[in-house]
Amino acid sequence: MGLKKKSKVSAEFSMSSLTDIIFLLLIFFMLTSTLVSPNALRLTLPSSSSKTVAPQSYTVSIKNNGTYYLNGKEMSLGNIESQLRVDLQNSTEKKPTVVIAADQASQLQYTVKVMDLANRLGTQAIIATEPSK
Repeated sequence: MGLKKKSKVSAEFSMSSLTDIIFLLLIFFMLTSTLVSPNALRLTLPSSSSKTVAPQSYTVSIKNNGTYYLNGKEMSLGNIESQLRVDLQNSTEKKPTVVIAADQASQLQYTVKVMDLANRLGTQAIIATEPSK
C-alpha cells in the first residue's frame, strides 16, 4: 500500500501585524500634523463660527504693526503684488486663492489693502480665522 502523507502548505497571510503597523503610522502622522503649522508666524486670528475650508495657494500674513509676509517671507505690499502677478501668470490652477491671515490687533486698512490687491489680480481672497470656542 502506498499511503502518502498529505502535506498542505498554507497560503494564508497574517494581516494582524500589517494592521498594527498601519495603525501606528496613522497615529504618528496624526500627531505630527498637529505640530506642523502652515503659518510660522505667531498671530492671534479673530474667531468665527463658520467652517469653510478652501484650497490654499498663497498665504499673506499681516502682523499688528503692518508688516506683510507672503508664504512666510517678509515683503512689502508692492513686492507681494509683483510676486503674485508673476506666480499667477505661471500658475496652472483654475482658481488660485489668497488666504489673508491678519493678526487680531492689526488695523483693518492692512487687510483691505491685501483684499484690494487680490481683487486687482483677479484672485479669490479669504480671511483666515480661528474656530470660536
